[in-house]
Amino acid sequence: MQTRAARPTAALTALLAALAAALLTPRPAVAAASLTPRPAVAATSLTEVTGFGSNPGALRMFRHDPPDLPANAPVVVALHGCGQDAGYAVDSGWTALADRLHFSVVVPQQSTANNLGKCFDWFQAGDIARGAGEAASIAQMVDRQLADVRGDASRVYVTGLSAGGGMTAVMMAAYPEKFAAGGIVAGLPYGCSDAAGGPYPCMYGWANQTPAQWGDRVRRARPGHPGPWPTLTVFQGSADGTVKPSNMTDLVRQWTDVQGADQSPDVSDTVAGYPHRIYRDPSGRAVAETYSVTGMAHGQPVDPAAGCGSAAPYILDVHLCAAGRLSDTWGLGPG
Repeated sequence: MQTRAARPTAALTALLAALAAALLTPRPAVAAASLTPRPAVAATSLTEVTGFGSNPGALRMFRHDPPDLPANAPVVVALHGCGQDAGYAVDSGWTALADRLHFSVVVPQQSTANNLGKCFDWFQAGDIARGAGEAASIAQMVDRQLADVRGDASRVYVTGLSAGGGMTAVMMAAYPEKFAAGGIVAGLPYGCSDAAGGPYPCMYGWANQTPAQWGDRVRRARPGHPGPWPTLTVFQGSADGTVKPSNMTDLVRQWTDVQGADQSPDVSDTVAGYPHRIYRDPSGRAVAETYSVTGMAHGQPVDPAAGCGSAAPYILDVHLCAAGRLSDTWGLGPG
């Protein structure tokens, strides 16, 4: 496997271990069924791809290509949370949706050699800049997938849970020309760790930034980008004690500023009984969308009774299918 330089200090190694422990500590609000251990990556569903590029972030690439995948189909990149693996794409419902709606799924996988908790390094400067580390590896996976399946480069999307949600914001900021939209589940704004003085203060919502300051962090990630920028959808549990709900507010502040929109929702309604908001730019285009999942702890919303995903650690049955809602928003087909 591709390797990269070791982390610089023992103190940082200890921080990563502590961060992983925090992200993986069960919360009382999580349903008991969600704590059942999940098996390893299903070989029949996901295929590993090697040699996809220089891979400076030393990640592994898996993918799911439906057997009847047409040319010019969309591509969805799905990024797992801490302690998870590429099987996240199965548990969250993405692979089943891909089979039904005829798009492919790229699933990067982290290793303990990079991060003791198998978290994507959304808070490491060397992994979140364009052309560097894990961000560059994921971008190379997208290029390989588009070439292999003759996918539609204008319909590439990225989504992820927790640390994968943090890395989703990284990809939207560092590679905006590659992604039409991003779906962040219990994740963090781009540059949040730097703004807050570390990953823990960021997760706890202690980054004190104006919308313009948040937006500037994105603009600095891709200087001179003329647009368009990816649109944003966020899912956040109101009872999340790991990534505080205020991070969803900061994500909206960041990306509405980037899109030239204000922070007042243009649509406020409910979906599956949960508060839902849409923010539009001056032209009327929806550029940000939020789902506040009342009572949900840290995790990915799924709805197994409706055929969406399977309850697993941090994959939570709350009768709302995040993957399905994203597929609707992105025009992949009915979710």
